[in-house]
Formats: sequence, C-alpha cells, structure tokens
Amino acid sequence: MISFRFYFKRRHLKTRKWRNIPLVCLLVAPLISAFVYASARGETGKTYVGSEVCRECHENEYTQFTKFAKKSHSFQSVKKMAKGLTQQEVEGCFQCHTTGYGKPGGFQSETETPHLKNTGCEVCHNAGSLHAETGDPEDIKGDLTAKDCEVCHNSERVADFNYKPLIYGGAH
Repeated sequence: MISFRFYFKRRHLKTRKWRNIPLVCLLVAPLISAFVYASARGETGKTYVGSEVCRECHENEYTQFTKFAKKSHSFQSVKKMAKGLTQQEVEGCFQCHTTGYGKPGGFQSETETPHLKNTGCEVCHNAGSLHAETGDPEDIKGDLTAKDCEVCHNSERVADFNYKPLIYGGAH
C-alpha cells in the first residue's frame, strides 16, 4: 500500500509551485475554522458594555430610560420572584430581565457582571462595545421594530404574567 505522504510527494511535489500547499493549508485551516465557529455562535467581536457606557454620549436617552422604563430596574423583579422559584426558573427570567444573558460577554451573575444585571440599552440595540469605541451608528442596531420587542414581549409571556406590554413606550 502506498502511503499518502509518498503519493503526494511523488505526484504533486515534483514542481516547485506545489511544494508549499500543505504548509499553507495547515496555517489557514485553523483560522477559517475559528471564523466559522465564531460566526455560527453569533460572536462578531462585539461585547456587552452596560448602559452606563451609553450614557457618556446619549445622556438624554439614558436619563429617560432609567427614570421611566421599568425594565431599567428589572433585576429587582427577578429578586422578588426568585423566592418561590427553582434556580432553572430564575435563570429563565434572566433571558429578558438582564442584558446579554446566555450570550458571549453577557450577564453571568449579580457579583460577576453587576453592570449587566438589569435590562439595558443593549438588550434592544445589541452588544455595544464596537459602537462605544467608534461612535459609528452603523456599529449598533438603531432602527427597532415591534419584532425586536417580541423576543421578550410575546403572547406567551403576556398571558403568563397578565400584563400589557408597552412596545413603543417606556424606552427613550
């Protein structure tokens, strides 16, 4: 039986132009696979920075949000409800009552990531590190629709908690 290495050397390495292909493949393959893996997980290099960072440039919006939107203090609701819930049920609350829970760089716990413990700007506008760094409006989700709100404000949750969501109210 002819080994692959012997066959490859014999057939393809006779000319100089083929000599570096195995080396190039070995160097490029990990980079491509890392990019594909990160893309599949939704990791685009953006991380969650917390609403305080948004405040630096968006003072008026931040003030309106923290003053009038109940979601800006949503972790308090989780703490009140947690007494009668299992840990798994409490973690289910984190999906909508914290920033970035279950996503890379998102909320982990009140002690590890206190700046992400409430529902903040990035829940609707997505992770803001790149936008905070560049100031470019293209680096953050700006135009929101009702569909964006329905991630949390869906019919199942409205029925479960008997509330009427203000899709266009209470934000900023």
